[in-house]
Amino acid sequence: MKRIKLPFNVEIGSKLVLIAGPCVIESREVCFDVADFLKRLSSRLRVPVIFKASYDKANRSSVSTYRGPGIDEGLQILGDIRHEFSMPVITDVHETSEVEKASKIVDILQIPAFLCRQTSLLVAAGKTGKPVNIKKGQFMAPENMKGAVEKIRKTGNDKVMLTERGSTFGYNNLVVDMRSLVIMRDMGVPVVFDATHSVQLPGGLGNASGGQRQYVFPLACAAAAVGIDVLFLEIHPRPEKALSDGPNSLDFRAAEQVVKKIKKLHEFKRKSL
Repeated sequence: MKRIKLPFNVEIGSKLVLIAGPCVIESREVCFDVADFLKRLSSRLRVPVIFKASYDKANRSSVSTYRGPGIDEGLQILGDIRHEFSMPVITDVHETSEVEKASKIVDILQIPAFLCRQTSLLVAAGKTGKPVNIKKGQFMAPENMKGAVEKIRKTGNDKVMLTERGSTFGYNNLVVDMRSLVIMRDMGVPVVFDATHSVQLPGGLGNASGGQRQYVFPLACAAAAVGIDVLFLEIHPRPEKALSDGPNSLDFRAAEQVVKKIKKLHEFKRKSL
């Protein structure tokens, strides 16, 4: 399997890595609060951390809900976090016009789940040479993600990751088929388990998505037991006040408990192989 080296001595594919942060950039203060927590958590638990937040959430349930500060202000905040905390950063890109600008700031470009088949976007991201994390669409079979991987590899970029974040199951519900982690990892790429998006109830609140955060830990345990390289968590100081994905986000205390237990399970899994 391809290992992916990032700045600040972070390597994906050797030991458990955490991608975490608020769903959307709400403010500089919230992002710095989360980044400070993650930096201290990384030191305490010896888990490398990549900070994640989106400058624009282009797939909100309602046209009137908060999307983010936009690319210019958002990238400025992400760049400042990267510099201030010596931590890699990752963000979503939705259009080819965003890719070059984002690639100058972030360490990983993320392709949102609904856009995982968008050839032009994947090719543009691949051409930057930056690692690309492709989130498996809720409508995609895991074996069909091979096409998305090949679109990146055709650009000469082999730094690709795939993320499992649940599959559509009827209306307003997701389920996780843990076989997908094995299938996607057999493509020679690191796999990420997005434990918080996997408990979303898409559009479940009518004008917003709901969530069942009580299932984050058991699903993360199952994924770690199957085998993952990266754990993905949405974290917020006050999830009940979050402007996006609050119902499935974790507060600092819950996040630390989850990461601590998943690290132990991940290490046991690696030793038993």
